Amino acid sequence: MLYRTTISGHSFVFEDLRQVMAMASPMRSGDYLAGVGAATMQQRMAARHVLADLPLKVFLNEALIPYEDDDITRLIIDDHDAQAFSHVSHLTVGDFRNWLLGDAATSEMLAAIAPGLTPEMVAAVSKIMRNQDLIAVARKCRVIARFRNTIGLPGHMAVRLQPNHPTDDLRGVAASTLDGLLYGAGDAVIGINPVSDNMAVLGDLSRMFDELIRRFDIPTQSCVLTHVTNTIRLIESGVPVDLVFQSIGGTEKTNRSFGVTLEILDEAYEAALSLQRGSVGSNVMYFETGQGSALSANANFGVDQQTCEVRAYALARRYKPFLINSVVGFIGPEYLYDGKQIIRAGLEDHFCGKLLGLPIGCDVCYTNHAEADQDDMDTLLVLLGSAGLTFLIGVPGADDIMLNYQSTSFHDALFVRETLGLKRAPEFEAWLQAMRITGVDGRLLADVSSPPLLGAATQFTAIA
Repeated sequence: MLYRTTISGHSFVFEDLRQVMAMASPMRSGDYLAGVGAATMQQRMAARHVLADLPLKVFLNEALIPYEDDDITRLIIDDHDAQAFSHVSHLTVGDFRNWLLGDAATSEMLAAIAPGLTPEMVAAVSKIMRNQDLIAVARKCRVIARFRNTIGLPGHMAVRLQPNHPTDDLRGVAASTLDGLLYGAGDAVIGINPVSDNMAVLGDLSRMFDELIRRFDIPTQSCVLTHVTNTIRLIESGVPVDLVFQSIGGTEKTNRSFGVTLEILDEAYEAALSLQRGSVGSNVMYFETGQGSALSANANFGVDQQTCEVRAYALARRYKPFLINSVVGFIGPEYLYDGKQIIRAGLEDHFCGKLLGLPIGCDVCYTNHAEADQDDMDTLLVLLGSAGLTFLIGVPGADDIMLNYQSTSFHDALFVRETLGLKRAPEFEAWLQAMRITGVDGRLLADVSSPPLLGAATQFTAIA
């Protein structure tokens, strides 16, 4: 179906809805690499005019990737909640933007409509919103998840403690974990990206984290971010597993390039639930995504990278995850060229994930060959903190020595929490106070020689 508009006497024609969506996107290198980006600013604005006038219902009738060709499309259509959608089904994309920014879109109403929104609807409205719009609406969304603690509460922001090590050395991993805990990080998860896929190494890491959490009674969860099939094998062999991790994308072909299917994820989800390791809830899955993954797998089907990204959130939503985060700048400048593009993408991903009802966080990061620096990450960090970010990543010194990219540090988390008045997960905050790491105000205590945890550093070494 052709879409047409005339602006200032100039006519613009778009071949189909997929082209309208792609050309309405803010400029980013990945869309030009894919050959779907707008040729001019005039063409981009024309596409946005067309998009703003489209009824939301269009996205239920015109699939960007055919239903019969893609299991993510089938999931989106088959799981659509018509009753939840009825609250906004009469709106155009432009009207939906105005409604989201208005007083009628309360936190309660946003939660009510989430099951009725498709990724394409949410991606579409994000394309006609300014950065401040994305922040204002995401801030109103409340998505709470629970396992051994509670994340997503208003005025809170959690931190994933990421103790990666270039050789998976248990003592090195334990040292980074202790470092993060003493800075008050780790309420989202203690989650490591292992170098090895060796099952013995994965088992040793899982058992070490389990022993640390149990011995010091830490109200948090651990995750070894290996392939989901490895985690299933760990569970089957009796290794203690808290959260099950997998990287996912927005098309069936992308996920097959990751070696994963809906059936495999279903199996992992049921296996994790069967362990019943959560103490305050049963959200057991952890997903990571990133704009550009579909194109890098030659699996985007002509769909722009941001819309592909949001389609991945529909897959995540199926499993009621404890955590999901966009590793926004990790895939590289081929997809997000510079700091400006990374900042915009991070705000988009957070907004879209929240609107779809996910406890979404962000790895505020970039690779060393991108046109970005830590000042750009500071900007995105503060913007996301203002937008109600569920969690961020904490890496010693902000420099991941295993994955070789730049992220955010334990100090960055302290900065944004203190600057914006954000709290940790309540169960974890109470533990930090009991361990004399923080005071009742949530700030680190000045005397770092007294915490019981510091005195137990030798026990960390012994466990490792």
